[in-house]
Amino acid sequence: MIDISILIFFEKEWGISMSGLWDTHMHSQFSGDSHTPQEDMIAAAKQKNLKGICFTDHLDIDYPDKPETFLLDLPNYVSSVEALQEKYKEVLPVRLGIELGLQPHLAGIHADILSQYPFDFVIGSSHVMHGVDPYYPAYWEKHTEEDGYQEYFESILENIAAFDGFDVYGHIDYVVRYGPNKNANYSYQKYADIIDEILKALIIKGKGIEINTGGFKYGLGHPNPTEDIIKRYHELGGEIITIGADAHQPEHVAFDFEKVPSILKEAGFTHYTIFRKRKPEFIPIP
Repeated sequence: MIDISILIFFEKEWGISMSGLWDTHMHSQFSGDSHTPQEDMIAAAKQKNLKGICFTDHLDIDYPDKPETFLLDLPNYVSSVEALQEKYKEVLPVRLGIELGLQPHLAGIHADILSQYPFDFVIGSSHVMHGVDPYYPAYWEKHTEEDGYQEYFESILENIAAFDGFDVYGHIDYVVRYGPNKNANYSYQKYADIIDEILKALIIKGKGIEINTGGFKYGLGHPNPTEDIIKRYHELGGEIITIGADAHQPEHVAFDFEKVPSILKEAGFTHYTIFRKRKPEFIPIP
């Protein structure tokens, strides 16, 4: 269970506000799919009165067709974030994170990378399964929608079995953003057996999930994962849940965050989570 004394310690020691939200999933010019300077993301965070942020730029090794697309210049990325931490230390807490594109054969490489840099927070995500990213139509040319979603969830289980060096699993139903009918025929209940396997595996390993409001940006009307999955994670005993908009541009920082507190509370959560030096900090939901 969460120790409230730890919350008080964090507030006194590191100046963490006990109200407001952090956005701990965002990208910048260091990601292959963003051109936004990091300071523009910081300015957007301040404008939206966030309590803190964490950069989580992409590292997707062995990305299909164009393997260099999502490689991350780690030395320059880390030094850039560290410089911003110093520059903005009296203005906005900025933490150093990374979003790893998981594939089972990369487990050893990922472990080696994480041992070399002082990350605060590591998101493990499934973007590529069995050599294909469902973002591209080629995936759907070889899968029915139902089979494509099922294979995506199966790939998450494979990744968790191969590597558990992450802190939370990102946008667990990411695949739904790109399916032929998106979430028109999708629900937690339809895939409950395998989703429950995923959630139980994460909980056993002490890992969290995120509420990723990018789903609202993509017109799904729900976060990734859906409210039902978030609630089920809590029902099964999960306590670690981070909040992120998955923003690649300043206008998407904290996207639809006004919806987040009620979603988390209705799922049974009283706190959300941020990470410092790979350790969870539990913050009361405002």
